[in-house]
Amino acid sequence: MVYLTRVEHFNAAHKLYNNEWTAQQNKEVFGKCANENWHGHNYELHVTVKGNPNPNTGFVYNAKVLGDIIKNVIVEKIDHLNLNLDVDFMTGKLTSAENLAIGIWNELQPHITTEGVQLHCVKLIETRNIYVEYYGA
Repeated sequence: MVYLTRVEHFNAAHKLYNNEWTAQQNKEVFGKCANENWHGHNYELHVTVKGNPNPNTGFVYNAKVLGDIIKNVIVEKIDHLNLNLDVDFMTGKLTSAENLAIGIWNELQPHITTEGVQLHCVKLIETRNIYVEYYGA
């Protein structure tokens, strides 16, 4: 089994805020991330697929094709947008890095259709100190 990872970047704004809580509860749990005027991140997205190399190409998956899928399915939908307001697959969800990674996985998975190749991991780096990894349900 070989693992191939493609890295892409995007920028997005968001606010962590639970509407069922008071402003004080939100501030206590989310701190500056509950800022009513939003805040943003320069995200780094690692998408890993796994499989065995194709004997005709030597590729597990064509890295350019994987990059095009990530750009078309994810980056074009979220780059320089507000995750809370503008991104359809985040509607009604807290826009934590964890939930965003799950949402990205769910959006990408239907597009990885090559026989013998599986989506293995979505790694989302939110800051240089915080990242999440999602391996599917």
